[in-house]
This record gives sequence, C-alpha cells and structure tokens, in this order.
Amino acid sequence: MADKKLKVTLVKSTIGAIPKHRKTVEALGLHKTYNSVELPDNDAVRGMVNAVRHLVKVEEI
Repeated sequence: MADKKLKVTLVKSTIGAIPKHRKTVEALGLHKTYNSVELPDNDAVRGMVNAVRHLVKVEEI
C-alpha cells in the first residue's frame, strides 16, 4: 500500500476554542491560521483531525 498523507490546514483561529482543542491543533503542528502540514494517514491523526474538524480543512495527498 502506498504511503498516504493528509494535508491539514488551520482555517479558523483557536481564539475562543476550548483548551483541549487548542492543544490538539498544536499537537498536529499547526501554529498560525492558514498554516498547512502534511501528516501520515493513520488512526491517531484521523482522530485528532476529527476532534477539531470545525477548525481545519483536510485534503488527501
């Protein structure tokens, strides 16, 4: 199976978000709005993205 990756982009600020969501966004490696990172497509990353799905945009690469 090919190495699948996810491109995760922070599209909404974490100001006003609950602290757990802020820490999840930081753990994903996102710091500023419209900052993108490429992450491996696995269950752990999918779970983190699902928790903050209202703050991020996800694309499969």
